[in-house]
Amino acid sequence: MYNVTALGEMLIDFTEQGKNKDGQNLFAQNAGGAPANVVACVSKLGGKTAFIGKAGLDMHGKFLKQTLIANGINANGFVLDKNYFTTLAFVAVAPNGEREFSFARQHGADKMLTKKDVSVDIIRNSQVLHVGSVSMTDCPSADATLFAVKTAKKLGVTVSYDPNYRKSLWANEALAIKKMRSLLSYADIVKISDEETLLLTGETDYVKAGEVLLNKGVSVAIITLGKDGAYVVNKEGGAIVVGFKANAVDATGAGDSFFGGFLYKLTEIGKKPSEISLNEACDFATFGNAVASLCVEGYGAIPSLPTMDAVLNRIKNKA
Repeated sequence: MYNVTALGEMLIDFTEQGKNKDGQNLFAQNAGGAPANVVACVSKLGGKTAFIGKAGLDMHGKFLKQTLIANGINANGFVLDKNYFTTLAFVAVAPNGEREFSFARQHGADKMLTKKDVSVDIIRNSQVLHVGSVSMTDCPSADATLFAVKTAKKLGVTVSYDPNYRKSLWANEALAIKKMRSLLSYADIVKISDEETLLLTGETDYVKAGEVLLNKGVSVAIITLGKDGAYVVNKEGGAIVVGFKANAVDATGAGDSFFGGFLYKLTEIGKKPSEISLNEACDFATFGNAVASLCVEGYGAIPSLPTMDAVLNRIKNKA
């Protein structure tokens, strides 16, 4: 049984990492893609994971598949297709660790995932199916994503959803809103950033946004608030969970590692999102905050994911 299976994009992050002697920017090749980052985090913490997606049968796709395997993630559902090129993202990092993305995805393989590529057996044998909204930008991957979440719901598998809005990947904002909101009715647990509340809920206030998500049928909603931590809400009410101080150098993977930590703790306790208390949800968020605070202290998402020992030490030192 897998703790978490993720479906969606896995791509190459070419992350800005200084300059050479001639003043030219240097970029480091890292495995990226939000859903892949989430399961890599769960795996690094000791969970059992799988990934469903598509990349090109090229040097980058082979690197990505090897990255999954090296991180203990079941890659049987990760298809390498000779007809498409692996999606690339170039990431510029500001001095404060914030990022700017430039995508090479016009014929990206991740968009070409089909319903036939989706392993129902892997989903059936998972506690959680995790998806994002990037796979909803184009067909056939949008159809494959809907098929996967509907299958998970029929099988009683928890669905977690992180929209992870990337403006440049959508034709327009109206389409983004329609497609991103379309997954809310299937989701048991949702994480959005404070910058995504208006797009996903029509509200700018995170408390009101949380109420909207619960009214959509979500059992646990999390709104991340950057350095201020996260707002967690369920049927018992809501609470702010403060973050950890970090020497951030690269924010890539911050939200994904937070959610990976949260989902790991959820699956470890063995309850459905509808069954956990607000205190339990806040404990999971505290753990996620600790994971994220460590991730942003290194370059690239997957290479910077912390071990369980490192996370427990950070929590202990804060206490």
